[in-house]
Amino acid sequence: MSTSAKRSFGSTLRIGLSRYWGVLAVLLAWQAWVSISGVNAIVMPQPINVLTDLVTNPMVYITNGGQTLILAALGLVLGMFLGTIVAVLAWTSRLLNGILVPLGLIFSSVPVVALIPVLARLLGYDLKTVLAIVVIISFFPAFVFTSAGLKALPPGSDDLFKVLGASRLTRFFHLVLPSAVPNWMIALRLAAPPSVLSAMVAEFLMGSSGLGYLFRSAASDFQTERAFGTSVVATVISVLCFTAALGAERRVNNRWK
Repeated sequence: MSTSAKRSFGSTLRIGLSRYWGVLAVLLAWQAWVSISGVNAIVMPQPINVLTDLVTNPMVYITNGGQTLILAALGLVLGMFLGTIVAVLAWTSRLLNGILVPLGLIFSSVPVVALIPVLARLLGYDLKTVLAIVVIISFFPAFVFTSAGLKALPPGSDDLFKVLGASRLTRFFHLVLPSAVPNWMIALRLAAPPSVLSAMVAEFLMGSSGLGYLFRSAASDFQTERAFGTSVVATVISVLCFTAALGAERRVNNRWK
């Protein structure tokens, strides 16, 4: 390893320790407690065993994690798209607003675990139901925040467009829709991590693959290291999704301002 590479590695290690020393302290305390108390591995595995399972069986996690990530991403895109379309339709008409807003609120208030059996009967016990659950979970933030953004116009801008004789379509594309973009980005940031969680819940309850299924099968077989490893992978994916959405939100907001 060259000198520059060693310096870069040392700098990265120092930054990592300075930011995540709390996580490292918790892992060390966890390892010490399990080792000293002698708790059965079925109840609480050692962190080193969880790490060993992650390192020695990477394809198990990559295959199932990749499926969950793809379903979460696809469901997030579809849910954001549908939520945006419904919000725009509600903006265009008071009648549609009176119909769609209450339906959206009621439908989004139904617990996911209550929807899964119904959707599974309609769509089948396969990936379509998992995808539908993610779409529903992602729909509500997009609908609420886009609806609010469509009404949050800069002060005086709407009057200016009316004075200049702008049509309703021109106002929508040049004023209303751009004003909703920051709110839409907030919805994306809020919906990204739950999309992974909802995909896992659906896979846990009725899936035959994915991280949710892997967690369920590992817990049923008392493979607690595998179950904890699945949780670690799911957490990493959720954090990465949130970080990516947050970065996109900041870039868009900087450009919009």
